[in-house]
Parts: sequence; structure tokens; C-alpha cells
Amino acid sequence: MSANQLPASGVTLQQSYSLCKRINRQHGQSYYAATFLLPRFKRHHVHALYAMARYADDIVDDLGDVSVEVKAKALGAYGEEMFEALDAGESDHPVLKAVVHTARAFDIPDSYFVRFMKSMTMDLDTTTYETFADLLQYMDGSAAVIGEMMLPILEPTVARQTDDYANAYLSARALGNAFQLTNFLRDISEDLDRGRIYLPMSEVRSFNAMDAFVDRKVTDGFVELMQFEIARCRDLYRQSLPGVAFLLPASQRCVLGAKELYSGILLKIEEANYDVFSSRVRVPNRDKLMVASRAVDPTPAIGQFARPIGARISRFRETLRGQ
Repeated sequence: MSANQLPASGVTLQQSYSLCKRINRQHGQSYYAATFLLPRFKRHHVHALYAMARYADDIVDDLGDVSVEVKAKALGAYGEEMFEALDAGESDHPVLKAVVHTARAFDIPDSYFVRFMKSMTMDLDTTTYETFADLLQYMDGSAAVIGEMMLPILEPTVARQTDDYANAYLSARALGNAFQLTNFLRDISEDLDRGRIYLPMSEVRSFNAMDAFVDRKVTDGFVELMQFEIARCRDLYRQSLPGVAFLLPASQRCVLGAKELYSGILLKIEEANYDVFSSRVRVPNRDKLMVASRAVDPTPAIGQFARPIGARISRFRETLRGQ
């Protein structure tokens, strides 16, 4: 389901959240598996933020063979509708209805969404980044800020304006960046199809790896580049760990589960001898099921009992089979 396949408007809040869940399930299986480790009443908020980001991605990347001007107009309209909805506290947009509700429920600052849209706009005309510092400017709005949005949903057990909360905040940013860099490494070939390279060009040249991007073949320089970037990515995952201790137990399980699945992508890249050109590396479904099977949902929905773990995992297994 992409941006141009959604209903125009008129959805209920429940329908909006259900739509966001379907988008997450279809496009972000590792992320979706990790949400099973959250209490049920929180999962739909995570789905809303994922769908918000995916909708913007689809405008930039999946509108078909249209001009940059058309994409810019569509993305601008989406951003304008988003900020008007955030200001009003309500929306008729099929995705933004849930997003606004989540933003209000957890007091997510509007400035976070401004930063997100700024990075999405960069994708319209920026195809390379010279240094890692340059790339981090893009990732601030495309990745780190998503971690910041997620933090109140994960519910730190410490008060704001404390050093412990600051540690949780920095860890959330590091984890967002680690997820994004992992995706960049996995999706090099797909990004090349779109005319983009999301690795610092100064580092590509330093490792004499440019030929690999031109010919889409693994070279000695490309292997060294990937080893360097994977080590950087793993360092970001390590930086994300200190703040986990300041989250509720269920949120800790969710974060650590997501970290495990995304870290598994790095392992699969290594097992493929760094060949990210021939095919897209994937974490096996059994690993996603293993993470999802750790779900503990002590808070059933009002007026009913929570479904047994086995039933929920069976449903998740059927989801994976359907992809």
C-alpha cells in the first residue's frame, strides 16, 4: 500500500490506526515484529509514526515517472496538511488522523515533524553527501528525530530535565541513526536505482570503492568500506544501550528486540561477503518470530481479555507468509 493507494479521507480514528498498522506490516517487517513486545495499547502509536514516515517516502520515491516538481508539490501539500492538522489537533487525512492523535497523546513537539519534513525535502534534489557530518544533518530529520518521537511512547521512568532522561534521549537518537545506517548499507543497490548514495563520498573515495558503485560489483575497496561502516553502525547500537535502562520493562524488550533484528541485517551482509548488489539481504522469518514470541501483554483491551500469545504469534506467522 503506497501513498497513491490510500483512501482520500473520511476515515475514523480506529480505521486510521488500522491503516497505519497495515502499512507497517507490509513495509517494515522487522520494525513490526518488534512492536509485538509493547503492550497492545501502545503499538498503534508506533504504527502511526511509521506510516507517517512511509507516506512521505512514497511521495519522494514511489509516485512513478513524474518530475521533481510534481513530487515537490505533493510533498509540500503533505507537509502543509500535516502542520495544519497538528495545529488544529485533528485531521481527515487517512494517515495523519492517527499521527495527530499520537502527537497530542504524547506531547510530541511540532518541531520534530518540521525536522522530519526538512530531510524528506532534501531527498528531492540531494543525491550524495560529502562527509559523515553532512549525512548526519540529513539523518537528524530522517532517523534521529524518529527516535525522539518514539521516546515518550516508550515511556521513560525518569523525569524530564534530568541527566537520566538526557541519556535516554541521546540513546534514542543513536538508535534511530543506527537503524537508518543499517538500511543504507542494505539498500545500496536500491538507492543507486534512484540515483542516490547514502554513504559519505569522502569515505567512498578514501577506500577506493567508487568503481563498486558504478559497476555494482564487490571490490576489495568496497569490502573495506563496508567493514568500516558496519563498525560505525555497531558503535551507534552500543551508544543506544545506556538509555534503555531508563525505560519500562516492556519498552526495553521492544527496543532490544528491534536492535537484535536490525543488527541481524549487518550479520547477513557479512555472511553475503558484502554483496548487497546481487540481492537484498533479509533477516529470516524465524528470527522475527523468535523476537515477537517474547511478547508479554499484561494489559488487555477494556472489556475483553488479551488474546493468548500463541494466537498472536500464529497471526504474525501468517503475516510473514503473506509477504
